[in-house]
Amino acid sequence: MLSTTDTPRAIVREVGLRDGLQSIATIVPTAHKIEWLDAAHAAGQREIEVGSFVPARHLPQLADTAEVLAHALTLPGLVASVLVPNLRGAERAMECGAHSMIVPLSASHAHSLANLRKTPDEVVAEVARIRAARDAAGSQTLIEGGVGTAFGCTIQGEVAEEEVLRLMQALLDAGADRVSLADTVGYADPAGVRRLFEKARALVGDRLATAHFHDTRGMGLANCYAAWQTGITRFDACLAGIGGCPHAPGASGNVTTEDLAFMLERMGLATGLDLPALLALRRRVEGWLAGERLHGTLWQAGLPRHAAASLAAQPA
Repeated sequence: MLSTTDTPRAIVREVGLRDGLQSIATIVPTAHKIEWLDAAHAAGQREIEVGSFVPARHLPQLADTAEVLAHALTLPGLVASVLVPNLRGAERAMECGAHSMIVPLSASHAHSLANLRKTPDEVVAEVARIRAARDAAGSQTLIEGGVGTAFGCTIQGEVAEEEVLRLMQALLDAGADRVSLADTVGYADPAGVRRLFEKARALVGDRLATAHFHDTRGMGLANCYAAWQTGITRFDACLAGIGGCPHAPGASGNVTTEDLAFMLERMGLATGLDLPALLALRRRVEGWLAGERLHGTLWQAGLPRHAAASLAAQPA
């Protein structure tokens, strides 16, 4: 039997407190967000995207990001990230001590203008300004460029792989420390995922650090598996599968944290997550989100009886 140190590992970065909550009408009180953080940390989650530094008038659901981040920074071993759309948001992230900040870029020109009111190359230029500001401040906050609509776009349609790869390299050249690829509107399929991730990893290696999939058409877990086959070991996911994109009507949301963790553990990967504790947290969050659409399957069927004990938290 493999020792704990020899067991292949995978990281599930929880993005429900940002990507999930920004996409629904309910405004969750700060106290409940802090409860969510504490329970997720107790269940073994060590990477959590806690919010976004955008004007409160645009996303009132995330107006308390600074307060939520401050609490996250008190939890031992937790890597707390935030999304920042521009230099001002990045400055706030650095002032507040975020460990990492994700700068979203849409590979679809049309989606980028609709979502960020900037062209993709203007976002690359913003990353260069963010990097210069970080270096000048002596900050240690990591910069991650998140390339969205990497597999297609509901507005533009097809997004060429060559354009995705060009923009991914441009983000790194502009000063991003690492990049991620996202299926923002749920167009990806496993064959396409494997093809693009293989090309991306051949180009930038381990600086392609994260895969972000939505389960819009029921292929989220299959796409995670395809990315894993190319060497990806960090995945974004949302508890209860909340989230989505305003430009993808009918979208079901992000890959479900508890379902993804179950799949990875059953594949023999160590996630450090306590699945019964995650399912208990889901029930609490469900109570806070009354009337909202939640997703996922593990919560309905439960853990297999013979596997329940082995799928509780393992040493991190």
